[in-house]
Amino acid sequence: MLQRLLFGLITVTSLTLVGCAHSPQQLAPEPKLTAQLAPVGRGQPVVVRVVDGRPSPTLGTRGGLYPETSAITVQGAQILPKLQAQAEAAVRLLGFTPTANALNAPQLTVTLAELKYQSPKEGLYVTEATIGATFRSDVQNANRRYSGRYGASLDQRFGMAPNQETNNKLVSDVLSDALTRLFKDPTVGQILGE
Repeated sequence: MLQRLLFGLITVTSLTLVGCAHSPQQLAPEPKLTAQLAPVGRGQPVVVRVVDGRPSPTLGTRGGLYPETSAITVQGAQILPKLQAQAEAAVRLLGFTPTANALNAPQLTVTLAELKYQSPKEGLYVTEATIGATFRSDVQNANRRYSGRYGASLDQRFGMAPNQETNNKLVSDVLSDALTRLFKDPTVGQILGE
């Protein structure tokens, strides 16, 4: 009888602890430009490249009792085509014609330098997270070069641990904000148009 009671207690305790652990999430964010861009070009070709410069596809962890088992990732192969499409759309809105490779054409390289998700390490429940994204622009036109860094972050509080859909939206919003800041930089369009 005592053995059954002890076994039942161990089982309930184990299930309770497992309930405090968060499963990993592989996100598929959908970054979008969030502002209108003023055209400065006249249809000139521009070579547009998007690069993943992050050291790892892991953004961070969802926290909780076992944070090491709750990694949040965004794979480069998944996000780069979406960022490339948005970068080309932005270049069009700026009045240029994106091209894969044109001789002596200005070049714009957009690098996803950082994408992070930080939640408090202590505590059983995730009640907040800080999501951040940083892009780098490298513009080259003849002898002129320009580099810039553009970041965005969001501090979000939760009533309960966020699900994958919520985290997708939050990461998408932060990526969208940082990418829009890059293309709102007037120097980027100015150097491409010279």
